[in-house]
Amino acid sequence: MGEEGVSTDPALLQAATRDYTEVTGTRPDVIVHPGTVEQVQAVVRFAAAGKIPVTPVVASSNVGGLALCSRGGILLNLSRMNRILETREEDMYMVVEPGVQWGQVKEHLERNHPTLRYGYPLAPPDTGVVANALLDGLLNLSLRFDTNAKWLNGVEAVLPSGEIVRTGAAAWTRAQWCTGSPMPDLTGLFINFHGTTGIVTKASLRLQVAKRIRTRFFLMGWDTDAAFALVKALVREEICDDLGVLSWPVAKMLFGEARPVWRDPAEPLVMVYADVSSNRQKEMDLRLEILNEHVDASKARGAAWQGPLDVRDLIRIEPRFRTLSDFPARLDFLLDHPGGGLSWVGTFGPCSRWEEGARASMAVMERRGFPPIMVARPMAGGHFGVLRLIETFDRTRPEEDAAVLALNRELVDLLLPMGFVPYKTPPWVFESHASELDAGFRSLLRTVRTAIDPAGILNPGKWPV
Repeated sequence: MGEEGVSTDPALLQAATRDYTEVTGTRPDVIVHPGTVEQVQAVVRFAAAGKIPVTPVVASSNVGGLALCSRGGILLNLSRMNRILETREEDMYMVVEPGVQWGQVKEHLERNHPTLRYGYPLAPPDTGVVANALLDGLLNLSLRFDTNAKWLNGVEAVLPSGEIVRTGAAAWTRAQWCTGSPMPDLTGLFINFHGTTGIVTKASLRLQVAKRIRTRFFLMGWDTDAAFALVKALVREEICDDLGVLSWPVAKMLFGEARPVWRDPAEPLVMVYADVSSNRQKEMDLRLEILNEHVDASKARGAAWQGPLDVRDLIRIEPRFRTLSDFPARLDFLLDHPGGGLSWVGTFGPCSRWEEGARASMAVMERRGFPPIMVARPMAGGHFGVLRLIETFDRTRPEEDAAVLALNRELVDLLLPMGFVPYKTPPWVFESHASELDAGFRSLLRTVRTAIDPAGILNPGKWPV
């Protein structure tokens, strides 16, 4: 790999012990930057021979401590493997390497395949697409097409033995990789396993039809329960690509207040956004008419709303709204602040308990002196929803690390019994709630992990069952 592919620089090794969060990992012994699948194989075989831990990483932007070393060893940085290998317009899929970034995909499709689109997360453009898919990440089309993992047709992965496996249709044919069916779904062995079963080196990802007309609308409201009710009603209409509920600190932070813990009653309590798209203006007009009907009905029940407001009009009034106008996006008010700390408890759970979960969790955050930053989004046609609680903090101060960890533990203790299951799940959640996992699930997971990685070299400490 050459000198540029291997680093033992003490400063880089030390920097690799932290991500955005309150979690601190162990220092790796070496950082390796492979550029090909053959180099990944060689590293994994070397590690297997010496039973050396290998932790995969791309952008070091994970918010669960999942790409931090637990036992030193090799930090396998896959960012050099950043090629979009194939895009099939008629079959609507692309094949990418693990270092491909969101901004790269968006530019590629808009420039070369404008009839196609991918979904994008509320994340910086320089973060990784494949890692997001393997961790069940959210997209701005997840209301219609579910989490990013469901967009996977299959993967190529290097197993702990150094062998290569391909899943989906590519396991049987090189003519196409447009589906995972009708093959046994072995792609699932790499989804939400947090890099403990193999190093994914290629992924086939579904693309969707790009609509000619697309608009994001915002509504400002003063009743959180009414906001959730409105979103649930709009989900049933199937007129939106994406819907989200944002609590009041988001707006105040967007306008420059670093850690808002007080709100004037005249200020909105909640923001709702709705993404609407179509190829026909008549259809767009009808979708907006239906949206307005539901807003009017909410007002008739006593809720106060401002909007819906087209984000383009908001940007003309206040350019700072551009940050929320499209995804992917670098939310500077969450990332670019003294200390640079960002953490969360992100959960998937029942939309029927959204209001209860949001109300209780925001009260915990306020009691502990944190701004009650809450994001909620319906997923997969409303079959479940996201409830995410976010904290910013100074990660150079150990007392703030401790305060964030204590808050996150209390939030998980509160939400898990309601059915809100943490995603991109930090190891400490398993340690705290291991006894609540189904015994058969734990046994089967342990059996699968041991069969694939008997020496336990891949990302040890994650999913510690």
